[in-house]
Amino acid sequence: MGFSYAFSKAVTVFYKEIQEFFGASYSEIAWISSLLLAVMYAGGPVSSILVNRYGSRPVVMFGGLLSGIGMILATFSTSIIQLYICIGIVAGFGFSMNLQPSVIVVGQYFLKNRPLANGLAMAGSPVVLSTLAPLNQFLFDNYGWRGSFLILGALLFNCCAAGALFRPIGPNTPKTKKDKDKAIQDEDPEKVNISLVEPSKVVIPEEKESCMTKFTRALDLTLFKHRGFMIYLIGNVVMFIGFYAPIVFLAAYGKHLGVDEYSSAFLLSILAMVDMIARPATGLIANTKWIRPRVQYFFSCSIIFNGICHLMCPLATGYLGLVVYSVFFGLAFGMVCSQIFETLMDLVGAKRFSSAVGLVTIVECVPLLLGPPIGGAIVDTFGDYKYMFFECGAILVAAGLFLFVGNFYNYRMLRKEAEAESRDQKEDIEMKDEQNLKKHDYDQVSTDEKAKNDNEVLPAKDNSEKCEDVNGSGHQC
Repeated sequence: MGFSYAFSKAVTVFYKEIQEFFGASYSEIAWISSLLLAVMYAGGPVSSILVNRYGSRPVVMFGGLLSGIGMILATFSTSIIQLYICIGIVAGFGFSMNLQPSVIVVGQYFLKNRPLANGLAMAGSPVVLSTLAPLNQFLFDNYGWRGSFLILGALLFNCCAAGALFRPIGPNTPKTKKDKDKAIQDEDPEKVNISLVEPSKVVIPEEKESCMTKFTRALDLTLFKHRGFMIYLIGNVVMFIGFYAPIVFLAAYGKHLGVDEYSSAFLLSILAMVDMIARPATGLIANTKWIRPRVQYFFSCSIIFNGICHLMCPLATGYLGLVVYSVFFGLAFGMVCSQIFETLMDLVGAKRFSSAVGLVTIVECVPLLLGPPIGGAIVDTFGDYKYMFFECGAILVAAGLFLFVGNFYNYRMLRKEAEAESRDQKEDIEMKDEQNLKKHDYDQVSTDEKAKNDNEVLPAKDNSEKCEDVNGSGHQC
């Protein structure tokens, strides 16, 4: 998760030099991070399907191999388009194979302390970023951007080692016929005896499934009818338009203000170090009994706080101001990232979480693709970064307010639906009790009438029988 999230931010250290090398504009250079993030999120459904089919371990190992190959191929690029393909598409798809299984496996392992576990796992991004940003500047000074990309590609192969350490949950499925027979015999010996003795009588129907059926089984499309999921999805789509652009242009903004290269790169390290503390701390707070039932509101307030930081950024005109902005930005960014998957699992539940992550990421790839280039276009148009920060801040504040109001409406409707369901169940119970009472009264009346009729007939029969006993005739005594 560290390489998946941090790499798109750390590689921005090379942007100014790549821009000068290829003669590209700010908007054109921003497409590298946009494509990388968009493909990383767009590959979510494919990654979810592969995880459901093969498990997390092989998918992460394949992702590490693909991302490393993409960065090594970028070393030989002779145009900006080739960088789009190698870094944005090839490496981005490899990162999607790393990200999704890492998120899913945390949800499988933890339930009680899941917010804290998500916060600690998401802290991988700032841990890697705090090291990678100054390292990239060092590599560039010594080897240039081409040599740096070659070394970074080799580092990305470590994702294969990390994926190999993923331990699957649950018993392994037996693969050989002998193992299958043994497994079935342990569960139900009679079935094995029947299958071995009378194989002709055991018929297993084979049903062919269409591609659409398999797709809908892997990705639960009914989530689009889920009110809470749709509120979350809309709010996040708006948020991601302005979420990553400030990070993409932070180092470049420092250089624009006259700050030296190492100090500009160190701004990302400051952001990462604060982010590193903020993510597990936020997870710990979100796991408390006061916040966890209201985690959706906490998430909305974190987004609003993030937007306010960007609105205040243009007030920083020197390096000290940028350091203060980086501290608050790292805190706000860590708060949002720590909860982004926890709030989704809180809405849809652990059973539908894998499908929900896949659907959310493929929709969110559109704003991730457009966000940084829009910010770059604003910088190209006005020649100043402050308008880009204003745009991102306003978008984040609007997204946070929408999520806050939307979740308030969702919780209110859920309470009304629960009350209506409870009332309906109570009415059903009362109706059944009334029906049972009427049936009981009817049975009681029928019993009384029967007894009455029996009393009218029985005495004559008893007298005649008595007389017959006395004198042998049916006459009265």
